Amino acid sequence: MKIKHYFPLPFILTFMPVSAENYISTRFSADPSVHFFNNKFYVYATNDQDNSGTYWDSTDWRLFSSADLKTWQDDGSFLDISVFAWAGKTAKAWAPGAIERNGKFYFFAPVGGKQIGVAVSDKPFTGFKDPLGKALIETPRDPNAGVEPIDPMAFIDKDGQTYLYFGTRIPKVVKLKQNMQQLDGDIQDIIIQGFPEDDKKKKYGEAPYLHEHNGTYYFTFSTGWPGQIVYATGNNPLGPFTYRGVIFDYLPISTNHQAIIEKDGKSYFFYHDGSSQGGGDHKRVIGFTELHYAKDGSILPITIK
Repeated sequence: MKIKHYFPLPFILTFMPVSAENYISTRFSADPSVHFFNNKFYVYATNDQDNSGTYWDSTDWRLFSSADLKTWQDDGSFLDISVFAWAGKTAKAWAPGAIERNGKFYFFAPVGGKQIGVAVSDKPFTGFKDPLGKALIETPRDPNAGVEPIDPMAFIDKDGQTYLYFGTRIPKVVKLKQNMQQLDGDIQDIIIQGFPEDDKKKKYGEAPYLHEHNGTYYFTFSTGWPGQIVYATGNNPLGPFTYRGVIFDYLPISTNHQAIIEKDGKSYFFYHDGSSQGGGDHKRVIGFTELHYAKDGSILPITIK
């Protein structure tokens, strides 16, 4: 499966073309959250296959796994929104996040657009339960949770502190306690410095993601609807971060959502697009390609050919 050119010519001339024919499945899925658990790669995803086709209204999450990034297994709709009884059966199951800590696996799920729940299991692919019986983060209950606390992403720093990133239009971050089920302090806004003042499109939209590379923290996100995937860097998981540039340009669909993982000396950039037959705004597929850095630590932009 090849991705067609949708980018304007000036963009193609200034960005490094990268082949990205690596799709994890032809099944419609989106919003990849990629992890390496128990010697296997796992991608937790929004289940586009079963939505209405007119909105992002699926009510469960899909899981895919691979031992080598070459052969992928569809592990099915491993978790239904009903695990969060407080959310209601018709709540929307949007872009999730996951993390492993102390032998347990934590799944962070935005439900209904106003809440983030957490489910926990002894296995990365099944058995998730809601330990709280209520939302971990909820608006307007929690000060500074924002209008839409969506797209949660968990990051454990080298000192053992866990950070949860989330939010649309204004990026948010909060520390989590060791049990991963309680906030450890106030929800903070993330400051991103240095957006080009003459480009009104260079604003935070959604899909916050943090990774560390060679001692630098890279904060990536989508600039909106449609949006570019851009990045900023800093020396602290809380920021502030300094804007550095575009990684992945606009897609011919209304959303853009990324995840980055490093394994065995290589970095991989996961994303979704609407390139599959019958695909579009609400029917997306997940692909990935290698991500590369320049000698100065900047990320080399990716285009698809």
